[in-house]
Amino acid sequence: MSPIPSRAAGQRRQLVTLQNPGPPIPDGAGGYTESWTDLTPATVWVSLQPAYARDVEYLAAGTVAASATHVVTGPYHPGVTTQTRLVLGSRIFHVTGVSNPEERGIELILLCQEQVP
Repeated sequence: MSPIPSRAAGQRRQLVTLQNPGPPIPDGAGGYTESWTDLTPATVWVSLQPAYARDVEYLAAGTVAASATHVVTGPYHPGVTTQTRLVLGSRIFHVTGVSNPEERGIELILLCQEQVP
C-alpha cells in the first residue's frame, strides 16, 4: 500500500498550467532564451502538498532523485515528464519525478521543486 494517499477530484483545489520546454528563441546577442509551451489540455486541478522525506523516499525508491519541495497529485497526462513545469499564479514548480501508480494511466504523483525567485 502506498504511504501517499490518492486524492479524490474534490480534494484537488489548485488549478495549475502544465508546460514543457518550447523551441529556443534567439536573443539577438548570439544566445538563446528558453521558451515554454502549454500542454493540451494546459490546465488541470491538482492537490499540492509539502514534501516530507518519507514521501520522497517512497516515490524515488531505486532511483536517483533531486530534492523535492512538494508532492503534486493530479489526473494522468501523457505529456508530463521530468522536463515539465507547473505554473500556479506567480509560483513555478519543476517536475523532478513522475509516478503513474500501477501504470493505470488514471493519476500522476509528481515530485516537484519550487523555483525560488
